[in-house]
Amino acid sequence: MTEQKDLLIEIGTEELPPKALQRLSTAFTTGIVEGLKASALNIGDVRPFATPRRLAVLISDVPSAQPDREIERKGPSLQAAYNADGKPTKAAEGFARSCGVTVAELQQQQTDKGSWLLFRASEQGQMIDQLLPDIVDQSLAKLPIPKRMRWGDSDVEFVRPVHWAVMLHGENVITARILGVVSSNKTRGHRFHANKEIALSCASDYEEKLQSDGYVIADLAQRKQLIHDQVVEAAQQVGGVAVTDEDLLAEVTALNEWPVAVAGEFEKAYLSVPSEALIKTMQDNQKYFPVIDSDNQLMNYFITISNIDSTSPETVKAGNERVIRPRLADAKFFWEHDCKQTLESYAKALDEVVFQEKLGSIADKVKRVEALAVIIAQQLDADVAQARRAAQLSKCDLMTAMVGEFASLQGIMGKRYAQVGGEAEEVAIALDEQYMPRGASDTTPATTTGQILAISDKLDTLVGIFAIGQKPTGEKDPYALRRASLGILRTIIERELDLDLKQLIDAAAELFPDDIDTTTAQQQVFEFMLERLRAYYLDREVLVDVFDAVSALKPSRPLDFDKRIQAVSAFRSLPEAESLSAANKRVSNILKKAAGGGDASVVNAGLFEVQAEETLYNELESLKRKTEPLFDAGDYESALCDLSVLRKPVDDFFDNVMVMTENLPVRNNRIALLSHMSALFMRAADLSRLHQG
Repeated sequence: MTEQKDLLIEIGTEELPPKALQRLSTAFTTGIVEGLKASALNIGDVRPFATPRRLAVLISDVPSAQPDREIERKGPSLQAAYNADGKPTKAAEGFARSCGVTVAELQQQQTDKGSWLLFRASEQGQMIDQLLPDIVDQSLAKLPIPKRMRWGDSDVEFVRPVHWAVMLHGENVITARILGVVSSNKTRGHRFHANKEIALSCASDYEEKLQSDGYVIADLAQRKQLIHDQVVEAAQQVGGVAVTDEDLLAEVTALNEWPVAVAGEFEKAYLSVPSEALIKTMQDNQKYFPVIDSDNQLMNYFITISNIDSTSPETVKAGNERVIRPRLADAKFFWEHDCKQTLESYAKALDEVVFQEKLGSIADKVKRVEALAVIIAQQLDADVAQARRAAQLSKCDLMTAMVGEFASLQGIMGKRYAQVGGEAEEVAIALDEQYMPRGASDTTPATTTGQILAISDKLDTLVGIFAIGQKPTGEKDPYALRRASLGILRTIIERELDLDLKQLIDAAAELFPDDIDTTTAQQQVFEFMLERLRAYYLDREVLVDVFDAVSALKPSRPLDFDKRIQAVSAFRSLPEAESLSAANKRVSNILKKAAGGGDASVVNAGLFEVQAEETLYNELESLKRKTEPLFDAGDYESALCDLSVLRKPVDDFFDNVMVMTENLPVRNNRIALLSHMSALFMRAADLSRLHQG
C-alpha cells in the first residue's frame, strides 16, 4: 500500500530580491503543486514558506508513488494487420514493436465500427524519489526571473547563488542534484544567530525546528503580521501611530528572518521640512516606518526592523538614528534650496527638457495643457484664471532639487512650493491633483481646478502619443496611456462633469503644431477610451450586455454614458425587460431587412388594419410626449421605466400583425411604426443587445 507523508522542498540561497520574494514564492509553490498533480499524485494541504534566504513548500499527504495505471493503445485494423495468408503485416509488427511486445501478445477488439489490434498493459507507478527531481527542476525553470546569474565556475543559473537544498518525504531524504547542490535533510539557520546546519528528522519538523534552533520565522504571512504588530506597538510606546504602508511592510518582511522592531528618534528641527519629503526618505531610503500623532502630523520618531535580537538594542537604535540624520539633512537642504526662488522661476528650465522627441519639450506641453485647461474651464463655467495659472505651474516642480531626488514627489512638492509662494490654495492643490488618480485605489481630484488640470494633462499626452503612432500594444504601455484614459473617465464620471469627450479630444488635437498629424488619432483615442470604459464598468460588475447596449450608441459624454448604464441596469431587472429586449431584437432585424424599402419617418393611421396597430401607435404617441422631456434631461431610468408599459401592446402587435404583408403600403406603414418604437428606446440604449434569460 502506498504511504502518504509530508513532503518538504527547500532551496537555500543568498539574499533574494525583497520586492520579488512573494512572487517567487507563489510561482515556486504553484510549479511544485502542478507538477505533483500532473504526475497523478493526490496531495493534501499546501504551505509555502519564504525568507530572504530560502524558498520552501510543505505539502501534506503526498503518496510515496504514483498509482498503477492501465494502458490501452489501439493498433491497426485486423484487415490491415494480417495478409491473405493470415500472417502479420509490417503494420502489425511495427505496432507490436512500439508497444514492446510480439504480435502474438496483442489482443483484438471487436466494435460496431470494425475489429482492431489492441495493446493492454498495467504500468507500475513511479516512486516519488524518481518523480520529484524533475518536478522541482521544472518549477525552478519557470520562475519569473528577468535576469538569472551564474556563480563560481558553474554553468548553473538562478536569481541568486544556491547553497543548499532540502527534499524530504516524511523522514526519507530524496537525494538529487538541484541547481548544482545535492539535496539533503539539512537546512540552515539565521545568518547571524544560527549560521549552522540544522538537521531535520522529518518534513513536518521544518517550521518549528527553524524557529527554535535557527532563529528563522519561515512563514511569510506570519512574519509580516508579526512585523506589523511590533511596529504598531513600538509607535504606541512613543505616543504615536505608525504609518504602515503596505508595500513597505511587504518589502521589510522580505528582508528579515527574525524581525525585531526598534524605535528611533531624530531632531524636531527636521519637521520644518514638508512631511511628505521626510516620509519618502524614511520609507524609500531607510525602509523605516514613520510615526504620526493623533492629528496626522509627523512626529520626530521612526520604527525600524532589525534582523537580529540584539543584546544591546540601544546600540541598534543609536546606529539607525546616526544613519537617518544625513538623509533628513539632505531633504532639509533640498527644501530650503528650492524655496530660495519662486516656483514659477523654474519654468524657464522646462524648455530644455524633452517631453517626447517628436512632441517637443515639457514647456511645449505646458502651453498646450494651459490652452486646453482654459477651454475646459469655460465649458464648466469654472475659474478660468485659476485653471490657467495651475497649468502654467504644473510642471515647474520637476526642475526642483527635491523632485530630482524623489521623482515620486512630483505634484506633491509642487503644491508645497506653491503654498509657500503664496499661490491660491486651489491652484496649489491642483498641482498635486493633476496626477490623480495615481492608482486603482486612489481618489480622483477633489477641486474643480485639479479636475481640469488632470484631464487636460492626460488628454494632451493621449492625443500626442497616438498621433505619433506609439499607442499601447499588448502589455507595453510606456506612457501609461491606459491609466491616463481611466483617470480621465473616472474624474469626469465620479466628479459629475458634463463634458463631451469627443469635443475635448478634437480641441486637444487642434493645439498640436501642423507637422503633427492628429487626423486619425482623434477617433483612435476615442475608441481606446471607450474600451477603458468597458473595463471600468466590468470591474464594477456591470453586465457585459448592459455595457454593449449603451456603447452601441457611442455616447461621447462619459457622465451621460454613466446615466445610461445605470438606467439600463435598472431596466434589465424589471419583469418586462426580457420581453421588450426580445421585441427590440426582432424589430432591429426587421428594420435591417427593410432598409430603404420606404419612408419610415411617417406613420399613417389610416392604413391600420388591426386593432393592435392602433393600440401600439396610441401608446407610443402618449409615451413619446411623456418621456421625451425625461430623455432630454438625461433621466433615462425614469424614461425606460415608463416605456416598460409597452410590453403588452408590443406583444399583442407581434401576436396579431403580419409585418411583412404583401400589401406594400401597409407593410411600409407597419415598418414605420416599429421604427418609431425602436427610435424611442434608442434614446437610451440599443436594448436589442440585452441577453434574454
